[in-house]
Amino acid sequence: MIIPDKILREFRVTEKAANLSANLNQYTFEVAPEANRKEIARAIEKLFDVEVVKVNTLIKKPKVKNDRSRRGRPGTKSGHKKAIVTLKEGDKIEFV
Repeated sequence: MIIPDKILREFRVTEKAANLSANLNQYTFEVAPEANRKEIARAIEKLFDVEVVKVNTLIKKPKVKNDRSRRGRPGTKSGHKKAIVTLKEGDKIEFV
């Protein structure tokens, strides 16, 4: 059973994501690392009542950075999995 709240973590609000949604009808989400493309598509269709045409996924690996609060010792920035979802022509996701 697919639980959309567990698969979709948050909507990514960046300049590139805004351009994709305005011009190409693509939306960017941060998703659970264990979710695959079919589960992501079903979760978006169920949650937003739209038809998904294509799902692209990518995994952003954690980066090692020097931590200023710990006197320059290395720490890591968290990684995540991102999904770029293309919707059918005419469908739109409205965020309030």
